Amino acid sequence: MNARLEALLAAAPPHPRRVVCLTEETTETLYRIGAGDLVVGVSGFTMRPPAARQKPKVSTFLDADFDRILELRPDLVLGFSDLQADLAAELARRGVAVHLFNQRSVAEILQSIRTVAGLVGRHDEGDRLALALTANLDRLADAAPVRRPRVFFEEWPDPLISGIRWVSELVELVGGDPLFPETRAAQGAVGRIIAPDAVPPRDPEVIVASWCGKKAVRRTIVGRPGWDATPAVRDDQIYEVRSVDILQPGPAALTDGAEQLARIVAAVARGERLPAPRQGFLRHAGLS
Repeated sequence: MNARLEALLAAAPPHPRRVVCLTEETTETLYRIGAGDLVVGVSGFTMRPPAARQKPKVSTFLDADFDRILELRPDLVLGFSDLQADLAAELARRGVAVHLFNQRSVAEILQSIRTVAGLVGRHDEGDRLALALTANLDRLADAAPVRRPRVFFEEWPDPLISGIRWVSELVELVGGDPLFPETRAAQGAVGRIIAPDAVPPRDPEVIVASWCGKKAVRRTIVGRPGWDATPAVRDDQIYEVRSVDILQPGPAALTDGAEQLARIVAAVARGERLPAPRQGFLRHAGLS
């Protein structure tokens, strides 16, 4: 190779080698493809994999410690959502390379996994992971019950927000009918706000709560006017899926989250209730 060209190429590696992740799903993806060693900074909300929690915490969801990020000398920062656009812009102004994802659907989650892998030169590993996740979803879809229960997925209690697009898609995939499918096209949460009195007329058979960042409270759900007449409340078909399992658009949503939804929907379709207590499920015993 020409010596001048070789000197130019030596200024940077072929692919990023120091990556900061402002949300968990990109961290999880990098670890799942064997590239966890590239991660030098993570969100303080990161739960998986456990090893990633040992990395320096540099952000929440809407805030970041820019000076700390610069100290880590990243050659790539990965973010998610238009809500992190200001963080991405500030890092770009400070000379940092940023890739901001904005996936909302199951297909876009799989695409983002492949993109993350490609950015760090692990195309084959990313493709294998995406194919494995797709196969898992295919298995869950094949096992879906014939009878399709009406499912209300509650992402936030006040204002009441229905599930984001990938959650609505997963509910359908595992055999349920989302109560408000028309909201899935909304880009932001404001487009998924539901009037509480709009829920009972649609007669939900099961309520799945996943309040982002905090534990769901059963008495808040059952205490809403008119909700006691719904099959979901009357038959005690109220469950919780932890937000870290379903509301982050990465591998966990397509494995842990989807599998929990599948168990819930299948039980309701059979006219059964899942036993309590169970980790991650909202039940009547011991709830605040």
